[in-house]
Amino acid sequence: MTQQPISLPAKLINGGVAGLVGVTCVFPIDLAKTRLQNQRGSQRVYKNMMDCLIKTVRSEGYFGMYRGAAVNLTLVTPEKAIKLAANDFFRQRLSRGELKLSVFQEMLAGCGAGMCQVIVTTPMEMLKIQLQDAGRLVAQQRKLPMLHTVKLGTASPVLNCSYSVGPVSSTRRVSAIQITQELLRTKGIQGLYKGLGATLMRDIPFSVIYFPLFAHINQLGKTSEGDNVPFYWSFISGCAAGCTAAVAVSPCDVVKTRLQSLNKSANEDTYNGMLDCIRKIMRKEGPTAFLKGAGCRALVIAPLFGIAQVVYFIGVGEFLLGQTPFNLYSV
Repeated sequence: MTQQPISLPAKLINGGVAGLVGVTCVFPIDLAKTRLQNQRGSQRVYKNMMDCLIKTVRSEGYFGMYRGAAVNLTLVTPEKAIKLAANDFFRQRLSRGELKLSVFQEMLAGCGAGMCQVIVTTPMEMLKIQLQDAGRLVAQQRKLPMLHTVKLGTASPVLNCSYSVGPVSSTRRVSAIQITQELLRTKGIQGLYKGLGATLMRDIPFSVIYFPLFAHINQLGKTSEGDNVPFYWSFISGCAAGCTAAVAVSPCDVVKTRLQSLNKSANEDTYNGMLDCIRKIMRKEGPTAFLKGAGCRALVIAPLFGIAQVVYFIGVGEFLLGQTPFNLYSV
């Protein structure tokens, strides 16, 4: 079997379109996940995902559920494009003309994709988390009025102005550009890559689990050897594989979120690296804390990757470039 060379421009377009559509649909749930993961047991503002979304709408309005969406929508295009295109690239390289990849080869391809994506994922998550978590800190200060201070990881006046104890209407909200400028000024480029190790710890295992699992579930949708998998089966496969991988790496996501949160209330812990974060969470909140927001994350990732795989397999990029879609998951 002679393999058709993959078109990286087409795959990048597919990944970008898929990311934009998926994030637009599920971003409010992702915001709830971030706020649930960051709240401590003694300072609970939200009971669950629905309670978080309802309180967010009441205090910040409908568009409060989309705080940080601009950053995500801007950077998710290269992030998803790199992830999906890199996986296709590594699958083709590892196949070497064989009709089918082994599970180990599929895991290697996923590992390569996960390592490539963190170039964009880490700064994207860093900025998004600051914007998403701002409302939780304001709500927490209102619930506990005796706490008048907020600990800032960077001692930044730009970041500080978004967390006043006054009404939301009088609170100055900083933008992603202001946070980026402040981090670059005070920390340099490494400021945007805080939590890189934790991001790698989350994204590499996720890709190692997701891509092989998706490929095998997707193959079950083929009625005969020469047939293409129907688009709805690609959606189901993406949802199932995404949900499984998301829950599996949820503890890593909790650690990453805590490490990347620059702003904390006065009695919230600060962490000196991954091991210190893991120890403090285990000692003060117990092992169940590592599954905070796991349900929200599953609800985010499942449809996000389901939508992504449908767009990817339809071949929007190939259509725009006048090419024929080529499915590497038949390899």
